[in-house]
Amino acid sequence: MFNNKIRKSLVATALAGTFALSANVLATDLKALQQEGSQIQRAAVQSQEKINTIYEQSQELLGEYRQVVDQTENLKVYNDFLATLVADQQRQINSIQRQINGLEDTRKGTVPLMFRMIDALEQFVKADIPLRTERRLERVERLRELMGRSDVQLSEQYRQILEAYSIEVGYGSELAAFQGNLPLNGQDITVEYVHVGRLSLMALALDGSAGWVWNKQTSSWDELPGSYLTSVGQFIKMARREATLEMDRVPLIAAE
Repeated sequence: MFNNKIRKSLVATALAGTFALSANVLATDLKALQQEGSQIQRAAVQSQEKINTIYEQSQELLGEYRQVVDQTENLKVYNDFLATLVADQQRQINSIQRQINGLEDTRKGTVPLMFRMIDALEQFVKADIPLRTERRLERVERLRELMGRSDVQLSEQYRQILEAYSIEVGYGSELAAFQGNLPLNGQDITVEYVHVGRLSLMALALDGSAGWVWNKQTSSWDELPGSYLTSVGQFIKMARREATLEMDRVPLIAAE
């Protein structure tokens, strides 16, 4: 009986020791597990931070890539635009070159024409009524001098020839008066000239005592009857804006 109690006591003591040892081991294991858990958690946080950093870097790289792609597309569109402009400019250059080549051929035909126009203008002035003849012939000579100048462009030379023709046309439609010398019987008489277009060229002595009209048939001056002197004087006043324009008698030389 006594031995059984001793054995039970020993067993209980052994079990208590075993439980105590197991509790110590379990506490140690739990502490180790907690430490490992903390390490795992820290490692997980660090891994997540690395993942976040890699993600942000990948997003930045993706943004840069998209920006590069956009710039590449823009450059392609711009290059295509420049290529179109260059092609159009080249077409314009080719067109201008063809025009220049054509202008040279035109110049070869225009220059002789301009000289003929000047010669024709001179012949016309000499055959026309003696209306400011000296001034008009001087204009013709200036045109000839102009044609010999290398510093004047062909277009300007042609423009001035046309301007001279325009002035000649104007003489045929104007009523104008001016003072000058009338060569008559070997002497020059100071007179007032007046012309009604090319219809009639008349001259009146300064004192109004005599008048003359240009005879196209004989290319000479005919003295006017006294009945015309008042009309000639009136035309002079109208030309100088000293009288109102109105109809009056004009001495004409009838063609035979």
